[in-house]
Amino acid sequence: MAAAAPARGRRVRAIGWPLMLALLGGLGLLYAPMAALVVYSFNASERVLVWGGWSTVWYGRLLDNSAIHEALGRSVLVGAASASLATVFGAAAGYALARFGAFPGRGLFAALGAAPLVVPEVALGLALLLLFVSLDQAIGWPAQRGLVTVILSHASIASAYVAIVVQARLARFDAALEEAAADLGCPPFQGFLRVTLPLIAPGLAAGWLIAFTLSFDDLVIASFTTGPGAGTLPMLAFSKVRLGLSPEINALATLLLLGVLSLGVLAFVLQRRR
Repeated sequence: MAAAAPARGRRVRAIGWPLMLALLGGLGLLYAPMAALVVYSFNASERVLVWGGWSTVWYGRLLDNSAIHEALGRSVLVGAASASLATVFGAAAGYALARFGAFPGRGLFAALGAAPLVVPEVALGLALLLLFVSLDQAIGWPAQRGLVTVILSHASIASAYVAIVVQARLARFDAALEEAAADLGCPPFQGFLRVTLPLIAPGLAAGWLIAFTLSFDDLVIASFTTGPGAGTLPMLAFSKVRLGLSPEINALATLLLLGVLSLGVLAFVLQRRR
């Protein structure tokens, strides 16, 4: 038995090295292009692949570009509004799944709620577009697509992510805390505000940040559901890329990348808080 243990350890180490190399290779393929993007955003040359020294001139041009300022403002507005709506509806769905037990139709409810996680974005965008067109024909709203339709679309999709975060947060706490508050005479709504809400507050904040990040970074859904004059920052970046690569696009993409990564890290930290 004693001799078998070192043999197993050698086999595990022998298998571990190829897996580690594969992992490092995958990470390299993922992050090497991002690193190159960041480096070339500081390129002084106007030619994308010709290095001309370090410079922040392209970031300065972004600050002077009024179209980017307007698109950024729309993206922040859409992200904040859709994240707030998604947090309300997603938290309600997550609470129902975590606390209401095996109610009739729970499996179907959970499956439909998680559908945006697996359905391709093109299919979701087309479905939302058809929905808004049908509503326009039936009730005359929306007369035209714009920021409101983008906000509703992003909120409906991001709600699934918030529901998962809130449900996981509630699963870490004992429902007996809420039952104890009820036994002490605390009304249900007051018990939710004074017991449940403080417990899930980090999860709500993390869910809001995830929803904001998904909205801020979205291109496909917004392309289907927006209208003239309501383009977001990713849509502006994509339209510029179609005209050709430039260091200014590298700088814009770098800012988008850093913003999304920062929000993602903050959401992770909040979710890990006890």
